[in-house]
Amino acid sequence: MRVRVATTALGITAALLTLPACSTDTTANQPPSTTRAGTPSDRAQEKAVLSSAALESRLLNSSDLGSGYLPKPERPVPHDDVTVLGCPALNELGGDAAAGGTLQFPRTAKTSFTYGDSSSEITEELYSDSAKKLSDGVTRIYGALTGCPTYRVVSGDTPIDVASQKMPAPRALGDEQWSQLLTFTTGGQSTVVKQTAIRDGRLLVIVSGSPALVDRHLPRALAKATAAN
Repeated sequence: MRVRVATTALGITAALLTLPACSTDTTANQPPSTTRAGTPSDRAQEKAVLSSAALESRLLNSSDLGSGYLPKPERPVPHDDVTVLGCPALNELGGDAAAGGTLQFPRTAKTSFTYGDSSSEITEELYSDSAKKLSDGVTRIYGALTGCPTYRVVSGDTPIDVASQKMPAPRALGDEQWSQLLTFTTGGQSTVVKQTAIRDGRLLVIVSGSPALVDRHLPRALAKATAAN
């Protein structure tokens, strides 16, 4: 399978998550830390589908994060053909990943920051759609990604070894939760990326980046994103 993704570690993580939601049954791959839809919060927010502009206003900003965080401007990034090897679950999804690293939901907003010496990063993505579409799409894709403990991504001429691991998700937040840890190794150097997704009604919050920063700012991101609901 060949897909088009950004060549940075975070870009590859996000772009692999853009694989279209197919009809493949992945119930067996569903992370044990995931809860299902149908809570009072689901019903209360069933009509609260937000526009991209509304989502944009709910993203974290520098003042929310505190000192030491700088916005990371989006720049055009060269995209190489990428081959995914050793992960049948990803191959079964099929299709092409959209360049730019966003899930296939029409209403979306995204922001990224660097911290300290700029070696640490944090990215927040917000999406809005029906609770079922958000739940089915994220469950399917997270199941595929974490269903392969190790696999290889060949970006252009660069092989990147990926190790994936399910992580405990904060059950007290939102209606459904997913979390994973991805380790990218290339040229003898490794980058660890934590990614946690929380669905609250028709709103999906995904925070990715350095594990400590994700754990620190996830509750704040969800609180701001859902404050006006």
